[in-house]
Amino acid sequence: MTDWFRANPVLTWFLIFVLMSFVYNRVFRTRKLPILKAAVVYILLALFSVVLLDFQLFGLPIVPSMSVAVLLMFMVRIRYFVEGRSSRKPEQ
Repeated sequence: MTDWFRANPVLTWFLIFVLMSFVYNRVFRTRKLPILKAAVVYILLALFSVVLLDFQLFGLPIVPSMSVAVLLMFMVRIRYFVEGRSSRKPEQ
């Protein structure tokens, strides 16, 4: 898998950027920013994705680590959904 990431650096950068954007939107964004500030945030995310791409190409598992983080976030969301659904059921 590491060889595929090294063979396709543009796709790897895009994958890192998408994963970073998802984590930013789910964890750090508390309110909607004005359009210019949001553009600055996403430009900085794109620039730092290049740094993480360098780490990935040098052998660190950046994409798998971020994928695990996103998977854990999905699991937490599913857990909240199930708990909310069970708390709305009438007591029997």
